Amino acid sequence: MLPLERLKGIDAFVAAADLGSFTAAAKRLNFTVSAISKSVARLEERLNCRLFERTTRSLRLTDAGAAFYTTCVRVLGDLADAETVLAAHGSEPVGRIKVDMPVTFGRRRVMPILLRFLEAHPSLRPHLTFTDRKIDIIEECVDVAVRIGASQILADGLASRHIGTERIIFCAAPAFVDRHGMPADIERLMLLPGIPYGRSDGSISPWKFAGPGGTELRAAPARMVLGSAEAQVEAVKAGFGAAQLATWLVTDELQSGQLVQVLPDQATEGLPLHLVWPKLGQLSLKIDAALAVLSNELRID
Repeated sequence: MLPLERLKGIDAFVAAADLGSFTAAAKRLNFTVSAISKSVARLEERLNCRLFERTTRSLRLTDAGAAFYTTCVRVLGDLADAETVLAAHGSEPVGRIKVDMPVTFGRRRVMPILLRFLEAHPSLRPHLTFTDRKIDIIEECVDVAVRIGASQILADGLASRHIGTERIIFCAAPAFVDRHGMPADIERLMLLPGIPYGRSDGSISPWKFAGPGGTELRAAPARMVLGSAEAQVEAVKAGFGAAQLATWLVTDELQSGQLVQVLPDQATEGLPLHLVWPKLGQLSLKIDAALAVLSNELRID
């Protein structure tokens, strides 16, 4: 079968799925309802699969139809991007670009950079997602992923670039220090109320200290346990306790005096920061441009 043959009926199928009826699809595409219905029927016959559940009142995608719809939308989008790239003669980043990033780090650090980037390149159509879970970058059609931690950087089919390492510090609110005193050493810090991070599996992240033989881990004194780094910041600002936090998370609060650093000599390295992208041969202009701006502006070391 010729490749072009496989595109027949896709536009009618996608329009019907988008609008929920053959009649609406016919109006969008300027076809007759009969032409839309026959086009979809021929597509189903070629695929040997039902794409829609039809009743007199509704048109609903089958499970197979829903999966096929996702692929068709991506294919039609890629074709539109290809036409746009040719029209721009490859001189300007254009088309869809999907960037995935950690939730908190993405909102606080990545978004301001991407908004400036997108303002400079108005022909890009961004899809920005925020996830703290491990995702299949290739399967989910992610062009560039920002990742804190070492997972996924060595996965098959992926390329990565290290762009920094977190710095972790202890901090507290000035009022908290006035009330409890500034701890002079680790032992005194461990006697104060703490606000550690709690993972979804119920475990609590320990505090890290710079010991003579390397990093030392200790169970944090838990005044309260929070499963959100942003919530930790708010609780520390409110004076509930001290916490160990990444500097990128509290830069503004330290500069404004809402928080002060505790035991500066106990600042330690946190997790590495990487950019990850599918290894698909030569990079497209849009991905290369996004990697360049994130590499230059997102460094945290």
